[in-house]
Amino acid sequence: MIVVRAAPEQVLATRPRTPGWVRGHRVRAVVSDVAGACLAGALALFVRFGEVTPYVAPYVVLSAALPVVWVCAVALNRAYEPRLIGLGPEEFQRVIQCGFMLTAALAVGAYVTKTDVARGYVVLAVPLTTALTLLGRYGLRRTLHRRRARGGCMRRVVAVGHRTAVAELVDRFRREPYHGMKVVGACTPYIGVAEVEGVPVLGGFADVALAVGQVEADTVAVLACPEMDGLALRRLAWQLEKTHTDLVVAPALMEVAGPRTTIRPVAGLPLLHVEHPELVGMRQVVKNLFDRFVAGVLLVALLPLLLGLALAVRLSGPGPVLFRQTRVGRDGEEFTIYKFRTMAVDAERRKIGLVSDGGGVLFKIREDPRVTALGARLRRHSLDELPQLINVLFGHMSLVGPRPPLPEEVARYGDDVRRRLVVKPGMTGLWQVSGRSDLSWEESVRLDLRYVENWSLTLDLQILWKTWSAVARGAGAY
Repeated sequence: MIVVRAAPEQVLATRPRTPGWVRGHRVRAVVSDVAGACLAGALALFVRFGEVTPYVAPYVVLSAALPVVWVCAVALNRAYEPRLIGLGPEEFQRVIQCGFMLTAALAVGAYVTKTDVARGYVVLAVPLTTALTLLGRYGLRRTLHRRRARGGCMRRVVAVGHRTAVAELVDRFRREPYHGMKVVGACTPYIGVAEVEGVPVLGGFADVALAVGQVEADTVAVLACPEMDGLALRRLAWQLEKTHTDLVVAPALMEVAGPRTTIRPVAGLPLLHVEHPELVGMRQVVKNLFDRFVAGVLLVALLPLLLGLALAVRLSGPGPVLFRQTRVGRDGEEFTIYKFRTMAVDAERRKIGLVSDGGGVLFKIREDPRVTALGARLRRHSLDELPQLINVLFGHMSLVGPRPPLPEEVARYGDDVRRRLVVKPGMTGLWQVSGRSDLSWEESVRLDLRYVENWSLTLDLQILWKTWSAVARGAGAY
């Protein structure tokens, strides 16, 4: 164990309040928002009026003022907060809220002052500003994720908790660097432990403030443990607030997040209330209608591509164009899944000799000798899975959901893993955008269960958006 001798106030006082990359990112966000508002104002003027006349002069002034008003509105709605940088939908939600609020403010202002405002200009300017701001923020986020993948722009975290929990947190942050968290030190109750997963142990629970100053951390992550009760957390927060060090607390229910969790004060106690996941009801009806509508549209739009792929598979060698296989769907009901054939016709017979190479419940091996040359190219970009749109149209599958398992896999499920079967399997899911076949069986299950516990239509749209990038890269597909 590393013992720190300096007083907490002396060590913490040397650490800068805000990391330089955070300040730089906020400056770039402001510049991006201003540029988007300027472009939207100019486009609205050109499309609505076409030429400059005395009548247009007030709208020229309004377009010039739009960037200032927009940035002030975004700032008042706290869309520049450091905690929103690079992760989660809240940053985009706040920008959209600003668009609605600014539109409402212009409408109410025009009504109260009895000002005749060109509705076409407002309808163009504000939505365009919102859309361009969202596009700019998305570009900044992608750039930030690329820098984090190279090890830059990371928050330096001191993890506080028992050794097993700290090791799991370190492993998660290393697997998913886009979250922007890097554990640089740990505080555990174990005496004599030098490090956890390569991270130095800087002391016990009483040494957290000292550890923060020693490794110049900007965040403290407290994991679920009985020693860090309400009184201990309160005292730690008092020590950390002097230098604006962020304090985050991981609840015991680590896979439950989002709208399902709310903090409600009861008898002076902040209780974490956990709602049950909505597995039936109107939201599921909406999801089902959305899935079938999108699947139908895509089948029509992609018909030439589907016919071309079918012809290529037919000419690639003997065997059927479509591969049919029994999979297990919602509530354990079996259905036939459709894919373009990517293997030799005797693939199932040859599988017996390869099972020992795959290991685990999920059978996947690299450079499978049964896969044809064309099949390997189709698999790399998931083109072989396009016929599953038929399964979605028939209601067997969803666009987003857990991976559709084989009956023999389900037979080996434990009670916890069977939780995957309470929703329809999906063509894509968290497993698809988080590594695909490179994931271990345990990690695949964890992602599927996280989806089941936190499902929402917004999450589905986010996964669908990320799927295009994952498919284009072709990483983890074999």
